[in-house]
Amino acid sequence: MDTTITTPRAEVLRGRYRSRLPERLQELAGPVEGNVDLPLHIVWSGRTSYSLDRPKSRMTLYRTVLAEGLREDLMILLHHRLLAEQWPVLRRLISPYIREVWEDAFPELLRTAPADTAAA
Repeated sequence: MDTTITTPRAEVLRGRYRSRLPERLQELAGPVEGNVDLPLHIVWSGRTSYSLDRPKSRMTLYRTVLAEGLREDLMILLHHRLLAEQWPVLRRLISPYIREVWEDAFPELLRTAPADTAAA
């Protein structure tokens, strides 16, 4: 009989995303314009280059980096102002585990979301 205690999957995922968080949002000091090419450890197939000047492309970049990037990737690829500006929409496109971890750590992100989406 296996007596190993398993941690629920949700807690494992939350822990993984929590470990990648910066101390402060302002530490996200990535570019705010131009093109960004993602490394293979973040995106291993398909599209790897994104334009920060195109909203859909920027949204896809942020969604991908939040899900797959390491702490260092978050700091050099994401920018705190762009993250806050697109959070009201982005929060609905990412995993609930990522959303919970980021909103728990940075309640100021919730202040950027319209009141009717804060509970979504």
